[in-house]
Amino acid sequence: MLLYNICIALYSGLLSVVALWNKKARQWVEGRNNIFERMAAAIAPTDKVVWVHVASLGEFEQGRPIIEEIRHQHPEYKILLTFFSPSGYEIRKNYPGADYIFYMPIDRRRYARRFLDIVKPEVAIFIKYEF
Repeated sequence: MLLYNICIALYSGLLSVVALWNKKARQWVEGRNNIFERMAAAIAPTDKVVWVHVASLGEFEQGRPIIEEIRHQHPEYKILLTFFSPSGYEIRKNYPGADYIFYMPIDRRRYARRFLDIVKPEVAIFIKYEF
């Protein structure tokens, strides 16, 4: 676990440096700035949230029918859509099938706790191409 945490810290630090010259890296970094404050301002504590996470645009397109079916069958739920990569987020950040669309915070234990404290998802769905 220690090695994983070190790698995540190095990855996010390296992306911050690369972001000075690379647009996609800059979007990745800037999209996560103040992420928790923006989520807390958007998601009401009383919202019943279905959280759908996709890595990129390809996974979004695979999960889109699921999102639309949830919206159709359960309109009482708010749908949170999270992306890992700018390629999906930038193209689908205004997707009308989701109530909230954010980048996924960096994978750190304290960030995961904070994310779950804000979102309090009733259901979590991860769309992954390899499965």
